[in-house]
Amino acid sequence: MALRLAFMGTPDFAVPTLAELIAQGHDIAAVYSQPPRPKGRGMALEPGPVHKFAQSAKLDVRTPLSLKGEAEQAEFAALGIDAAIVVAYGLLLPKPILDAPNLGCFNLHGSLLPRWRGAAPIQRAVMAGDTETGVMVMRMEEGLDTGPVLMAEKVTVGRKTSGELTMELSRLGADLMVRALGALERGGVTTVEQAEDGVTYAKKILKDEARIDWSKSAVEIDRHIRGLSPFPGAWTEVGGERLKILYAEPVDGIGPHGIALDDALAIGCGEGAIRLVRVQRAGKGAMDARDLLKGFAVPRGTRFI
Repeated sequence: MALRLAFMGTPDFAVPTLAELIAQGHDIAAVYSQPPRPKGRGMALEPGPVHKFAQSAKLDVRTPLSLKGEAEQAEFAALGIDAAIVVAYGLLLPKPILDAPNLGCFNLHGSLLPRWRGAAPIQRAVMAGDTETGVMVMRMEEGLDTGPVLMAEKVTVGRKTSGELTMELSRLGADLMVRALGALERGGVTTVEQAEDGVTYAKKILKDEARIDWSKSAVEIDRHIRGLSPFPGAWTEVGGERLKILYAEPVDGIGPHGIALDDALAIGCGEGAIRLVRVQRAGKGAMDARDLLKGFAVPRGTRFI
């Protein structure tokens, strides 16, 4: 049976779930997304990925700055929806919004709750060296990612970047949400309260933490690079130029931290060494490190700061 839904999401991560809900025949009464943001050299306002996709599907798109006002809450209640589906929306939902749908509001979250509640769960899981992560569908409460869980799926982190994990979890999450809604309709879902132990918070990634600290171990730097790849991208300075490091690999090597140990981009760390694999110069596209060396010499002894 098709449900009447509101969908609330903003980035690429949320698009597969919206697409799958449409494909399953659910009635999308409205799509809520963050307002368009200035982008590019001209700083023209550009809608986010969910906004663009919803427009292409000819859905009603709403972009309020807040949902705290009585007018916005009344408009939401007037939709007469069965449920609201929330995927990386970016706005807190006040109680009148949470209470409006008949069945409630359900959030798809990219971590194994209660670990990594908050804004950047996938990046923080990689940066912390977690061996596994996943997606969960939970019934939303007023607290930050505190609600009971309906369904979950796990994946291994391995040597994936946060970008690769985001793509994997967004596809997995779309299927998980559809299954959770189906079980909810049939009355065949049992919610499980989150554990009180093991709570961690995934704070938003700040620009000033993207710079690589070469005094840290190769293991830590590797996690840092993969956790911030492709965005915002861990970076360093070499030869007076900022260089984003999108992928690297720990290698055998001993030497001063931040110093090139050979002519092939192996760099000493506080403990061990890493070799750069994928990089991006300022104003240019991403490239393999070996291609960088064709036009940008980095001989042994070069300092990275």
